[in-house]
Amino acid sequence: MAQVVERPERYVGGGVPRKEDPELITGQAKYIDDINVQGMLWMAFVRSPFAHARINGVDAARANDMPGVVAVYSGADLADDWAGGLPCAWPIAGRSFPEPTTEDPRMPNHWPVAKDKACFAGDPVAVVVADSRAHAKDAAELVDVDYEPLDAVVDPERALDEGAPQIHEDLDSNEAYVWSMNNGDVDKVFSEAALVVKERYRHPRLIPNAMEPRGVLVVPAPAQEEYVLYSATQVPHILRTTLAMSLGIPESKLRVIAPDVGGGFGSKLNVYSEEAVGLALARKLNAPVKWIEERSENYLATIHGRGVIQDMEVAATEEGKILGVRVKLLADMGAYLQLVTPGIPILGAFLYHGVYDVQAYSFTCQSVFTNLTPTDAYRGAGRPEATYAIERIVDALARRVGRDPVEIRRMNFIAPFDQPREVASGLQFDSGNYGASLDKALDMVGYDLLRKDQAERRQRGDAKQLGIGLSTYIEMCGLAPSQVLAALKYGAGGWDAATIRCLPTGKVTVVTGTSPHGQGHVTSWSQIAADALGVPIEDVEVLHGDTAISPLGMDTYGSRSLSVGGIALHFAAEKIRDKVKKIAAHELEVSEEDLEWTDGKFQVRGAPDKAKTVADAAFSAWTAHSLPEGMEPGLEATFVFDPPNFTFPSGAHICAVEVDTETGLVDIVKYVAVDDCGNQINPVIVAGQVHGGIAQGIAEALYEEAVFDENGTLTTSHMGYYRVPSAAELPSFDIDSTVTPSSTNPMGVKGIGEAGTIAAPPAVVNAVIDALQPLGVNHIDMPVTPERVFSTIAEAKGGRQ
Repeated sequence: MAQVVERPERYVGGGVPRKEDPELITGQAKYIDDINVQGMLWMAFVRSPFAHARINGVDAARANDMPGVVAVYSGADLADDWAGGLPCAWPIAGRSFPEPTTEDPRMPNHWPVAKDKACFAGDPVAVVVADSRAHAKDAAELVDVDYEPLDAVVDPERALDEGAPQIHEDLDSNEAYVWSMNNGDVDKVFSEAALVVKERYRHPRLIPNAMEPRGVLVVPAPAQEEYVLYSATQVPHILRTTLAMSLGIPESKLRVIAPDVGGGFGSKLNVYSEEAVGLALARKLNAPVKWIEERSENYLATIHGRGVIQDMEVAATEEGKILGVRVKLLADMGAYLQLVTPGIPILGAFLYHGVYDVQAYSFTCQSVFTNLTPTDAYRGAGRPEATYAIERIVDALARRVGRDPVEIRRMNFIAPFDQPREVASGLQFDSGNYGASLDKALDMVGYDLLRKDQAERRQRGDAKQLGIGLSTYIEMCGLAPSQVLAALKYGAGGWDAATIRCLPTGKVTVVTGTSPHGQGHVTSWSQIAADALGVPIEDVEVLHGDTAISPLGMDTYGSRSLSVGGIALHFAAEKIRDKVKKIAAHELEVSEEDLEWTDGKFQVRGAPDKAKTVADAAFSAWTAHSLPEGMEPGLEATFVFDPPNFTFPSGAHICAVEVDTETGLVDIVKYVAVDDCGNQINPVIVAGQVHGGIAQGIAEALYEEAVFDENGTLTTSHMGYYRVPSAAELPSFDIDSTVTPSSTNPMGVKGIGEAGTIAAPPAVVNAVIDALQPLGVNHIDMPVTPERVFSTIAEAKGGRQ
């Protein structure tokens, strides 16, 4: 006799094991490189070794003579294949927000294969198609390109200098845009303030290192003029729409599938040359075409993150009460505007005042083109930059007024609130209790004991000094509503969709417009649906990442999936239950008002033996033998949710470091994170996201930096030079949470995927500076390498002599 497994009272909020994991950890997952089809050809790209060079000609004779070569194409050869260049969905024009602008965005042409000029080292200038990957690579090395090297713009601070090389000849300068916003009487607040603290911070370029590099496979059906494009992408729906426009293919003829995707971190939130070229060549050759990125290509041709210089100011009272914040950014766009490149600094524009209650706020961003790899979204995307600046300068303010950084934060926190509250930047935060997160983190880390240990080390003059760094962060997730995105000139909407199909056998299929690549949506969405419909979680199947199966969607990025796609699922389930209630009332011969939803079924009040489950109603809706008059057969519902506001996760991270003042080595001895992401669907998944985020944030603070020489050549071109920490270099993390449910959505959820990456860098750097305070160190740039610490100490000592 089969054992009956009792359904738990509630799945949501429990640490349900991830349904995705057995396939992943047993090698059953299917990534792009696992997919092969008959007659498949391979692409290999010829990339410019120069950061800036004219292309005077491409000679493919030697390459064409190589074994297995089918064709070689230059940018000029493919010029007629494009209906337009690669898309930029967020074309920012110069303006003072929210005033409308009459300026046109400064958008340089960005062809999938460069025609006349290469604008960064790694820019594709030709593509080889062959019968195998090895043959394509070998032939690509024999394509002769006649380059005319030009002077390159490498330093964004020199991009607008008189006489600087002009990168795009269709523009009149290297400036991309200047965008500003002001709230309150900023000049008056700063002129009358008792003190003003001003600092400059640099965010180095970062190279995303997803476990799986990018890849694309395009399979044509020539007779139908249809195409199936497999891509290691975060955005299959956006990719379908934009590629259809770029190549003039009817969207109905293009199916995009994101199979298992091995991480993204924003780097796969894009429309890349290789995807467009793969589709163009599959159409041209009537054959399947595949490309898999190598790690060295990834460092050159996949977007970079950050690349920002910040001039940060706060006006304050003598006691340390912050009155105003003024920010000026210089943002490096790189050589081209990728999908959302211009908008990344604007994502942080509204958050440079952090969780603090200030009177006046000013933000200005000047963005420039350089001859470097384009920048774009990288985990956090504008929010880590904002948090870093405000959290660094709050500590600087604390030093200026001689108070503990905890005290300064408590003095300036926005008071607890559970309904939308307008803040200095003009946004309405949804809910927050910032002091509660900080208090819990202080207790967990043993703050007073750490300060005592620190004082004793300083008194003894120990070589290894202790530092404690804080970061009380805020981020915005679930970018919406669509009308607000329109005001910010974003080219897509903020909505997402979910469909629920209740099958006659009692099983449930959920189709979601989100596209997970490690976030655990299959598990979390199953929890939501199982609770809402009263079915075992094992009976829920979640489908995603295929535009033929899920035609409606806006995909996964920016910690939006739960607060948008998950809420769409919640409302779809409500529609299902409404119909089930009607069917149950009809079959039980009672009014709907006589029914109550209890234990996963509709039962008659006072008569629990008279009840109908969702499975019962699904079978009745399928047979349609006796449905209420006018009701359609079948039990299926779709909901498209466009949120009324963002959500605003927050939290407090505290890092304790030991700095060896003789070697410069930084060792993290304690790391505590208390995050508030609203109500949690699965705490185990939340913990995993926090752990991964902190790891990337620590990597930014201590290890990672993309370095270019004066010619625009990437010198950190592989993992031997670009330092990606492993688990061995990272400490254990002590994590917990507080909960202030979001007022933006009925589930009270926010977001968690980027929290650790946002919070960690200032916590770590503040800790290092705190450790070095007795030596006169008040500033250090990221990454805080031993070499940089050592030289900073030496400079501080020299300055005191």
